[in-house]
Amino acid sequence: MHCRLMLPPPSPALFSIQFILKLLKISADSTWLRFGKTIHTQLLIRNQISNHTDITQLNSLINLYVKCDQLHIARKLFDEMPVRNVVSWNALMAGYLHTGEHLEVLMLFKNLVSLENACPNEYIFSTVLSCCSDSGRIQEGKQCHGYLLKCGLVFHQYVKSALVHMYSRCFHVDLAMQVLDTVSGHDVFSYNSVLSALVESGRSKEGLQVLTRLLDERVVWDSVTYVSVMSLCGQIRDLQLGLGIHAQLLKGGFIFDVFVSSTLIDMYGKCGKAFDAMKVFDGLQKRNVVVWTALMTAYLQNGHFEETLNIFTRMDREDTMPNEYTFAVMLNACAGMATLGRGDLLHAQVEKLGFKNHIIVRNALINMYSKCGSIDSSHDVFTDMINRDVITWNAMICGYSHHGLGKQALLVFHDMISAGQCPNYVTFIGVLSACAHLALVQEGFYYLNQLMKKFKIEPGLEHYTCIVALLCRAGLLAEAENFMKITPVKWDVVAWRTLLNACHVHRNYGLGKRIAESVLEMDPHDVGTYTLLSNMHAKARRWDGVITIRKLMRERHIKKEPGVSWLEIRNDIHVFLSEGSNHPESIQIYDKVQQLLAMIKPLGYVPNISAVLHDVEDEQKEGYLSYHSEKLAIAYGLMKIPPPAPIRIIKNLRMCDDCHSAVKLISKITNRLISVRDANRFHHFQDGLCSCADQW
Repeated sequence: MHCRLMLPPPSPALFSIQFILKLLKISADSTWLRFGKTIHTQLLIRNQISNHTDITQLNSLINLYVKCDQLHIARKLFDEMPVRNVVSWNALMAGYLHTGEHLEVLMLFKNLVSLENACPNEYIFSTVLSCCSDSGRIQEGKQCHGYLLKCGLVFHQYVKSALVHMYSRCFHVDLAMQVLDTVSGHDVFSYNSVLSALVESGRSKEGLQVLTRLLDERVVWDSVTYVSVMSLCGQIRDLQLGLGIHAQLLKGGFIFDVFVSSTLIDMYGKCGKAFDAMKVFDGLQKRNVVVWTALMTAYLQNGHFEETLNIFTRMDREDTMPNEYTFAVMLNACAGMATLGRGDLLHAQVEKLGFKNHIIVRNALINMYSKCGSIDSSHDVFTDMINRDVITWNAMICGYSHHGLGKQALLVFHDMISAGQCPNYVTFIGVLSACAHLALVQEGFYYLNQLMKKFKIEPGLEHYTCIVALLCRAGLLAEAENFMKITPVKWDVVAWRTLLNACHVHRNYGLGKRIAESVLEMDPHDVGTYTLLSNMHAKARRWDGVITIRKLMRERHIKKEPGVSWLEIRNDIHVFLSEGSNHPESIQIYDKVQQLLAMIKPLGYVPNISAVLHDVEDEQKEGYLSYHSEKLAIAYGLMKIPPPAPIRIIKNLRMCDDCHSAVKLISKITNRLISVRDANRFHHFQDGLCSCADQW
């Protein structure tokens, strides 16, 4: 800057045209507007700009003002030019492209090609194609492709790359592939464009084909190539391919590129190797928020929620400022652990740092509050949002459905349609789940057979499983079984167990036995099926059946997964195990459980010993039931959380019948809202009733 101020004013009269052009180029390249304007002024004063001025000089002035963001001056010069060449047109079009004024670019191109003897060059076509790419104007891009075929410029390297990039960015990957297949000699930029689009649209099989071509044609990779290829490896969960690419990028020295290293970390995370992702991270000399967030995402994807939160603490200690994606990951980790206190703290931090208006953060807040049992807080975040995307609507619909609030879920869905937002695959999982909670059979089939078809969404296993649950909820077990027989889908254990659980609820033991046999053929080690089958035999007082199930479990070395429940009190997580606990206040907790059970027995509570699989005396079975993990957690919550605050419990397994009956009565005698999130859904216990209406 000091050097600029010390330079004397230029005297264009003393300089040749070539030297003036050189000065204008220096001014443009360095965006030195003041110096360039001085030259322009001197040229005007000395009458060296007129209708007969050399076109190159005027083009240089246009280039100067374009690069110095003075498009209005550049446009004025352009409009006053008596004669223009392709450089004139391209300079102005490039300026409009840079500022995102796509319509101006296209209008200039339209004016150019309408001229007689117009001959746009490869640079103009590249500019127009880039404009179509950035603005998503595929029709104009196709028209440009037609011009290229007529004038033969489609084979030029700049044009080929721009054409492939345009089709890729507009997600017309098939057309991009056609250009690749019909025009030879592509550079790495073209392959990067296609590969990135294929990965982004989930077309991994074709992505692998492009990768094969990259290798066969010995194209030299750049950092963008590695990012796309690593993303592909993560998408298809191909760890071996990922390891090979990792070795290759180490040789090329690309590991130090922040985007490459973050994608490598993401690949290991998606392949289930979070600890390998940490090794990559620890080997990096420089780390920014992108790399930190990639590492947190890797741990989150593998269910390491506590470690995800710890990484965030470590990042904070190293004074790395989080971004909106970091907060989204952290809030989802809180959702996974159901730690409402930590989620509230993060929400406050989001507000303080100004990230509350980022839609990705708002969506994560809705999800966090929903999974932490505070669906009202989810609704507050949702109603406060001005802009919503399909993920926002889905989070609210699925949140209400998960809480058993089917009516509210369907109201949100109707609001979504009224707002003009198109539903997607996930939306209808939430909608059909809501129908199942409300036993709306006719409406459920309407959404499945008509509305999904209207929105061109092909139903999948999850939707069909919701229909099975819907029929079961309505007590139509035979219809549910028939639906499973006639529907051409590969049913999984979850769907069959849904029907099996309904057999347990509705005491249809004949059908239940048949379904259980089918499930155990699919998965002989599915402990949930053994438990349900044993409970059905016990309810029917078929003790020989109970003994047979227990014997079968012993022979197959199948053990019931230990029940684990936890709750959060003042940001500390308290974990309880069924039939035993090493909690420092265990004695007081056990005493509290006994007090609660004694209080609910006069209300009709009778221990359901059929829920106990242990081969012991009835009195001992009562003891096992007393210390199920959710009972311990609820007792501790009542000890430590003052009324009227709700007690929120998370459990890893389905609630057993005995605990469900007991907690309903406990909610009544304590006059407290008790929320339990088990493996299937939320149960909100209040005044002796449960939100699931005893069907779960």
